[in-house]
Amino acid sequence: MAGYDDRDGVIWLDGKMVPWREANVHILTHAMHYASSVFEGERAYNGKIFKSREHSERLIASAEALDMPMPYSVDDIETAKEQALQASGLKDAYIRVLVWRGSGDDMGVASAQNPVRMAVAVWPWGAYYGDAKMQGAKLDIAEWKRPSPETIPVHAKAAGLYMICTISKHKAEARGCSDALFMDWRGYVAEATGANVFFVKDGEVHTPLADCFLNGITRQTVIQMLKDKGITVHERRIKPEEMADFEQCWLTGTAAEVTPVGQIGDYTFEVGDLTREISQDYEQLVRT
Repeated sequence: MAGYDDRDGVIWLDGKMVPWREANVHILTHAMHYASSVFEGERAYNGKIFKSREHSERLIASAEALDMPMPYSVDDIETAKEQALQASGLKDAYIRVLVWRGSGDDMGVASAQNPVRMAVAVWPWGAYYGDAKMQGAKLDIAEWKRPSPETIPVHAKAAGLYMICTISKHKAEARGCSDALFMDWRGYVAEATGANVFFVKDGEVHTPLADCFLNGITRQTVIQMLKDKGITVHERRIKPEEMADFEQCWLTGTAAEVTPVGQIGDYTFEVGDLTREISQDYEQLVRT
């Protein structure tokens, strides 16, 4: 496909449907210089956006965390997403909603006088990890660590929080891996660059406590699915060396969906029955 700046179609931008190639911003847009931007990544299945309203609510919460008063309500965001999805002509699609501080009277760190803007883009997107969806992804261990909640608004889906994700994923891919796993600032297992992580041991599931990273909507969905099956889920702090004793592993996220993991650093995992079952159940859930 063509680059993301050179495609047919339209993008919802500040209340209007704008031709894709014309959906541009000025070079002195505040977000480009100071990361004053939040976003949501969502998927539509059979023409319906999965957990759409929860994503819209989180978008507003993220904007509030960055002191960006939203000019749109949850209902407004829902309408914008539906309009963009309909205009795309797609039934199965990825939806990116972006909110940012635009250009205006301020061009220093402070930007209270600059408008808060919003855009919605829709495009087709298959399996985020490609063949790893079936075979099990291979993960590097990132050199960077997830920061303390005292240093940054860790529960916002903010663009600035992804800087170390880009660096780490580039290094992982250069080493033949699909992604990288972060530890947090204390040394506990945290998450991948754009997905939460789960482990299986003796029929029970263990996942890092979301106390310094985004508590993903897919993560919450999968936890509830497991509990509904009567499977014990431990949300807790996990030491890296514990990975040696875990039997299975998978990642969750809107883009990742449920993706098996076969290796993290020197630790290996089987793509076991529970991993496959949860992946299949999730696929069924989003399409009902």
